Amino acid sequence: MLRLGRRSLAAVRYFSATAVAEASKVPASSPAPGAITIATRKNTGTGKDTLGRRLLSLVYTKRSAVITIKKWKEEGHVVRKYELNRIVRELRKLKRYKHALEVCEWMTLQQDIKLVEGDYAVHLDLIAKVRGINSAEKFFEDLPDQMKGQPTCTALLHTYVQHKDSSKAEALMAKMSECGFLKYPLPFNHMMSLYISNGQLQKLPGILHELKKNTSPDIVTYNLWLTACNSQNDIITAEKIILELKKRKVDPDWVTFSLLTSLYLKNSRHEDASLSVKEMEKRVSKKVRVAYSSIISLYTSLGKKEYVDRIWKKMKSTFRKLNDAEYNCMISSMIKLNELKEAENIYTEWESVSITGDSRVPNLILAAYINKNEMKMAENFFEKRMVEKGIVPSYTSWELLTYGYVHEKEMDKVLECFKKAIGSVKKWDPDEKIVRKVYGMLEEYGNVEGAEQVLVTLRDAGYVSTEIYNLVLKTYVKAGKMPLIVGERMKKDKVELNDETYQLIKVTSKMCVSEVSTHL
Repeated sequence: MLRLGRRSLAAVRYFSATAVAEASKVPASSPAPGAITIATRKNTGTGKDTLGRRLLSLVYTKRSAVITIKKWKEEGHVVRKYELNRIVRELRKLKRYKHALEVCEWMTLQQDIKLVEGDYAVHLDLIAKVRGINSAEKFFEDLPDQMKGQPTCTALLHTYVQHKDSSKAEALMAKMSECGFLKYPLPFNHMMSLYISNGQLQKLPGILHELKKNTSPDIVTYNLWLTACNSQNDIITAEKIILELKKRKVDPDWVTFSLLTSLYLKNSRHEDASLSVKEMEKRVSKKVRVAYSSIISLYTSLGKKEYVDRIWKKMKSTFRKLNDAEYNCMISSMIKLNELKEAENIYTEWESVSITGDSRVPNLILAAYINKNEMKMAENFFEKRMVEKGIVPSYTSWELLTYGYVHEKEMDKVLECFKKAIGSVKKWDPDEKIVRKVYGMLEEYGNVEGAEQVLVTLRDAGYVSTEIYNLVLKTYVKAGKMPLIVGERMKKDKVELNDETYQLIKVTSKMCVSEVSTHL
């Protein structure tokens, strides 16, 4: 049943070291509910008409930002560069990259708007997001030489990092070094992020050496370094990093202490973890909203429910409305603390305030019931609190039920839920564990009809292998029956027979023919 916890909590996994480190490097991709942004102000229906309001109201990508700007000008309004730059920033935060790119492209065509390297750097980043890395490279190559400076080179480097292309990133770093563009830590931080995400941790000492030779590390550098320590569970180096950080008089932020706390927890140093998370709490503010959920997760790992409740209360008083991710975090914390009743109460609160219908939230409660082998409660919750309230079950919902019914040995429901799980996604990412669980139950009862049904379901999902056929054959062996034309069927599915297959066919050849095989 371990699979349940991992799958169901995937959407709200406790903030990992890498995720927290990333939070310190880039702004949130979308504003949290209650945050004051251009987007929220413009959609309130109050205040005067502005170009920003019009552009931010273009929710659908097919609508044109250029037409909106032209119409604004035709009405006699002045279009100012600083205003357009501000709108582009907001569109990027909202992940409305296409409209942001259209604004940038319109600006390049205006003779009265003077663009600088930073503008082209933003433009390049948007091209990479909308049209891909090849288009971004061509844009960079077509730039005037005077615009191929530090900002645009760094933007291209960031593109390579996002695509995890180490060779191109390293080649560009070499060119930037020749041009004297490595006098600040951002390019080195990009490379550290790349090496961490690619698992090339052996390259970190070299890039850190080059960084210190050219410039001084910043807090992002140290947080990335701590992230690497977390992945290697290297607490000795982590504590040396904290000492160096203090020696260089670099102020640690909430991410720093979140990473350090996580590392202390891994090593069962709970007293140090408690002190560290308290330091983290001191550095949290309304501006770094995501940090509150991280603190809740860390206090949960320390088993300090009263602290979890205190932070949750503080969040509710600080923010006008809490989002799904925050409810996810709190519900999962209550479940981890064995407070299922409180988790249900928080879920009821979420039902009353959220309109998203995100199945990841109820999946937490569903998983909790199934993990406790309370299938009647799980079924009732699934029907009454999910389906009847219009929440569309996800792959994870059906997968959880499949595991639950496997444990209960309810064969018909296992087959039904497994088929619905695979049918709920456009492309199924094969999960060998659940396949083995299902076939294990079918083999136990010698259910050859069910084994053939699952084989058809897997074939339709594009997942048929030698191992799958062997699992089917084992079910026939258990049933004492002989399948027909197995070799021909495997050939048609382009699946090879291995030694185990031949052995299983040999064993079943001495048995009576199955009616299921005859029908097939």
